[in-house]
Amino acid sequence: MSDASTSSDVEPDHDHDHHHEGPGYSTPQAAIEESDREQLAYVMSLYVGTDVDEPDFVAVVDLDPDSETYGEIVDRIEMPNRGDELHHFGWNACSSSCHVEGLERRHLIVPGQRSSRLHVIDTKDRRNPELVEVIEPEEVFEYDLSAPHTVHCVPDGKIIISMLGDADGDLPGGFLELNDDFEIEGRWEPPGEIEMNYDYWYQPRQNVMVSSEWAAPKTYYPGFDLEDVEAGKYGQKLHFWDWENGTVEQTIDLGEEGLIPLEVRFLHTPESTHGFVGAALSSNIFHFWRDEAAGEYRAEKVIDFESREHPDWDMPVPALPTDILISMDDRYLFGSNWLHGEVWMYDVSDPANPRRADSLSVGGTFGEVQEVQGRELAAGPQMIQLSLDGERLYWTTSLFSSWDDQFYPEEAERGSVMLKADVDPRNGTLELDEDFLVDWGECPAGPARAHEIRWPDGDCTSDVWQ
Repeated sequence: MSDASTSSDVEPDHDHDHHHEGPGYSTPQAAIEESDREQLAYVMSLYVGTDVDEPDFVAVVDLDPDSETYGEIVDRIEMPNRGDELHHFGWNACSSSCHVEGLERRHLIVPGQRSSRLHVIDTKDRRNPELVEVIEPEEVFEYDLSAPHTVHCVPDGKIIISMLGDADGDLPGGFLELNDDFEIEGRWEPPGEIEMNYDYWYQPRQNVMVSSEWAAPKTYYPGFDLEDVEAGKYGQKLHFWDWENGTVEQTIDLGEEGLIPLEVRFLHTPESTHGFVGAALSSNIFHFWRDEAAGEYRAEKVIDFESREHPDWDMPVPALPTDILISMDDRYLFGSNWLHGEVWMYDVSDPANPRRADSLSVGGTFGEVQEVQGRELAAGPQMIQLSLDGERLYWTTSLFSSWDDQFYPEEAERGSVMLKADVDPRNGTLELDEDFLVDWGECPAGPARAHEIRWPDGDCTSDVWQ
């Protein structure tokens, strides 16, 4: 357990360990000890922005090293429409409902970022899931919301989705709530609490949720434009919410060093108020925590990735850390620098003073490894996912179709890949597994992009404890 696992005035409530009758695990440590090795991965896969006129799909990837189809896409769940831009997705239930008898972690909620369409996939048959329900965009627009992003289940089976725009793709965004029958309940928060939205994470025992900011869909859909940054159209704030009331209690402006704060994570220990957020454009990682004496949250830059010169760029190339995650034991922070081509690992046992443990230079603009098994890498590491025991880190290479086309146009022609590193948590090291490669360039209809990764039994970016 991290030395920052609990705030000073909150004692762990061990009653939460005594009634595990629902999905997931009773504690983060139980997830590490009781889980089996991941056998399958569900991976968001898309054709938006390519020359292939096909619907996006969820890929089922075989991760069982003893299987004859290890490292292959063994099933595809195609969406009923084209152009959804599948992006992030989540479960109907996780360890936050581990005390709820009869609830299963079985259905994936799969939004279309561009279409605002919501899909529900039943994974009862894990290798052959099926699409069972679709919520059409018009039903979402009724609540003056669009562009769904982060999907988190919350205690008792409800689902909350961060929405990045209003019904026209402008600001403000908000949150949409679904009930356990996958029906829209309405907005989770009173409208007007925030302007920009992106990712979020909650700690129910602390009655707090934190959310981050990207931009209006109309701003980022066409691609990245530095003039939009100069015009203040991209976010740089963190919002701390009263979890029960759905209202913002505090906003922290991270300033220019915190431009475009994307993935935001609390430590897994449910009593903790410590967490991290990656500021992509500024290429910094911020630590945030509750200052109990002052009665409010603080944020401080703790990791700074320097830009690098490149002959093909007329400005220094930022690292662009687009994804971060925390190992289930709260010891390590992992992340990906998409433009530089780097996967990194910091020891955050003392979260205020992260210590660089190891990194891999692979793909991207500067990566030392530019091909695996003879397959050229078209882009840098992007979405990452870690095994529950912390010993295997996987990643894909697509960020967002229009941004891919701008920075790595070869991604549309060659498709994405999924790669893996073996992690030694004891010594804090990463080693690229050059025997593992999943190639979206070989999909039957043509090369596809690959984005977020989920395990059927929960993972380091979806499980929360109540």
